[in-house]
Amino acid sequence: MRRSYTRALLASAAIAAAIALAGCDPEHIVPAGRSQAPLSERTLAEIEAKHMDKESPILARIFKEEAEMEIWKKNRDGEFALLKTYPICRWSGDLGPKKKQGDRQAPEGFYTISPGQMNPNSNYYLAFNTGFPNAYDRSWGYTGSDLMVHGDCSSRGCYAMTDEQMQEIYALARESFFGGQKAFQLQAYPFRMTALNMAKHRNNPNFAFWKMLKEGYDHFEAVRQEPKVAVCEQHYVFNAAAPGDASRALSFSPKGKCPAYQLDKNVADAVLDRRRHEQFQMAEYIARGVSVAPPRDGVDGGMNPVFLAKLGGINQFDNNGRAYQVAGYSSSAVPGALPRTPNPPATARPPAPQPRAAPAESEPVMMARVPMPNPAPLPKEGEAPVAQQPPTTMAGLFGNLFGGAQAKPEAKPSAPAAESEPAESPDARMVISMPLKWTPPSASRPARAGASCWIC
Repeated sequence: MRRSYTRALLASAAIAAAIALAGCDPEHIVPAGRSQAPLSERTLAEIEAKHMDKESPILARIFKEEAEMEIWKKNRDGEFALLKTYPICRWSGDLGPKKKQGDRQAPEGFYTISPGQMNPNSNYYLAFNTGFPNAYDRSWGYTGSDLMVHGDCSSRGCYAMTDEQMQEIYALARESFFGGQKAFQLQAYPFRMTALNMAKHRNNPNFAFWKMLKEGYDHFEAVRQEPKVAVCEQHYVFNAAAPGDASRALSFSPKGKCPAYQLDKNVADAVLDRRRHEQFQMAEYIARGVSVAPPRDGVDGGMNPVFLAKLGGINQFDNNGRAYQVAGYSSSAVPGALPRTPNPPATARPPAPQPRAAPAESEPVMMARVPMPNPAPLPKEGEAPVAQQPPTTMAGLFGNLFGGAQAKPEAKPSAPAAESEPAESPDARMVISMPLKWTPPSASRPARAGASCWIC
């Protein structure tokens, strides 16, 4: 009873604060229903069955090559356990980090998602900003902006889910913030960082970067706790503690020299044991001559097989992440779209969409086979993206929570039985294929308010 009262009080305070910031004009403060959608009874039952609480902290992991996103949640024993694995509907670019604006790369690394990065008014249903570039990215001069995890199943450097998936992920994050989590960690990887996968990608130019990411991956796998991440000497450092005094704070400068540190004693034994085991296994695979993964030349991003099977044969993706086929292919549906309840109305109604000119007979007919709006609008002159409030302020903490080319199948080389890794337990990887609701695509759709993946 007390928790319900507290939540209602916080919601009222957040709306009141938003009204004050809007110049005392309550007519322009309309909560966005999709951002307040409750978790389904099925998801709540799964949370309870895994001995978790609805408002316990979460952690997210993304794997490009497998096109999967995991949501982990802290259980009542104090460890993170896998809640769900969502198939990713679309990601763009190639395996490897994002380095410059316009390269279409989805980022890789360790990112922190605060309430101020949640966007209920996204152009792509719902979204949260990954926070790229982080301290590591900036230390290398990497550029890019508004890189999101969002709905609408289209990507130009983002990670795109279906609307239904994004609604649930957004709700899980929202509930964790209500439970007191100040921010959750997003770990973005090129693939599942097993010893076998590392051996297969040993000739990739990004291998040194991926070895560094694997350190953080192994820290989490060893103890199932969120690794503490710092950056110094243009390098990620995980679970660092001051020598002789773990309570003493260390000062890290992304480009500066790393301070003297040691591995946190609470995780040291488990982490070191796992890292030694993984390094030995990887060396063994390489010594056996495990096949190297073929290059992905000319392949732009990917989709989870769940969606590839639904979409059938796709020729390629256009520059806006929209799938299309040649003329003559008929399609009357798109996967994963939820009803488009309007966001808070803008002060001025957007202009009526203009009909598009028919393509020439020699051009392929562009058909939206995945839920995507018209190409994302650039900010108008003098218009700034939605400001991200720091989570320490009322508006920053709650304002955003209330508010208005297909990859060709790669032939897998025959490998000796010894190359396969031990089978994972059924609970280790549970892919949740959320129901795909199919609705006829509209001819056009006006852009919705909010910033999401303008310039990826």
